[in-house]
Formats: sequence, structure tokens, C-alpha cells
Amino acid sequence: MKMFRFLLLLLHLLILHFSHFTNGKKTITSYSTNHLVYTSCTKASYPKICIRTLSSYSTIKTPKDLAKASLNVSISRANKASKFLKNLKVKSKREKGALVDCIEQIGDSIYELRKALFELKHLHKGIGFKFQMSNLETWISASLTNDDTCLDGFKEIDGKVRYDVKRKISNVAKVTSNALYLINLLYDRGGSRI
Repeated sequence: MKMFRFLLLLLHLLILHFSHFTNGKKTITSYSTNHLVYTSCTKASYPKICIRTLSSYSTIKTPKDLAKASLNVSISRANKASKFLKNLKVKSKREKGALVDCIEQIGDSIYELRKALFELKHLHKGIGFKFQMSNLETWISASLTNDDTCLDGFKEIDGKVRYDVKRKISNVAKVTSNALYLINLLYDRGGSRI
């Protein structure tokens, strides 16, 4: 019986040893990334979306990386929404007017998100941190306002066009809202892990 336990322990140690050399670093990195994503996203406006959209990023090591990834997701979704809107076929003059306005709003939104990402990439501790954070929050909030303004143009329009636009723009607004939350987390931490 003692020999059986010894062999079982030895087998267990060998498995641990080989798993460490084959994928040990990857496991630790993915655990760290996933842990940061999960703990940061749990109180976001849309936690499930936050976790789903950010858990695949393997480059996330710090809260700043997480915030950058969230802005990249927002920019990507906004670009897809813009492309969708530009290809959308509308029938009425009213729909066309709302669509033209919406495309412009989403273009402004993309511009503001890119400015926020640029600022975030150059974010540093110390003097200027609060000013940079204020800029980030302002641009992301403006982007959310643009999303709302786009949707407002479709309030009086019924049917599939309104539904399709609302679905796409709401998707952009949700990931952008999560990005704003993650930026605010950076601010709350005072840039301690930049």
C-alpha cells in the first residue's frame, strides 16, 4: 500500500513537472489575464459583455492594458457599425435623414475614441495625470452622447431599419460604457499600476 501511494505521488509529480515545462508560463499568463479581466469587469455596466470581449486579449497585464483593449473593442465595434450604416438600404426620406445624421455621429464617436486611445497610450503618473484622465473621460462620454444622438434620430421611425440601427448602435454603446468604467477604475487607482 505504501509503495502504491509512493508511485501515485511520483506520477502526480511527473505530470506537474511536464505540464510546467509544456505550458506553465502560458497558464500563468492566461490566469493572470483572465483574473484581471474578471475582477475588473464584475462591476462594469455590462459585465458579461466586458468579460466576453476582453478575455481573449493575451496582452493584458495591467489595468492600463485592459483599458486600452476595451477602447480597441469600442473602436472596432464603432467601425463595424459605421460600415453597416453606410450599406443600409432605406426607403423613406425620413429614414435617409436619420441615417445620414447617424453616420456622422458615429464618425465623430470613432474620432473621439481614437483620441482617447492615443491619450491612454501616453498616460503617465504624476503631474498631468488628472488632466489626461479628464480628457479620456470627456472623449469617451462624448462618444456615448453621439451614440445616443444617433438613436434619437430613429425614435419616430418604425420597422426593421430602426431595429437594425438600434441593435448595432446599442452594441457600440455597451462596450464603450464598459470602456469608460475601466478608465474610471484607472483614475480611482490613481494610476498606481500604469
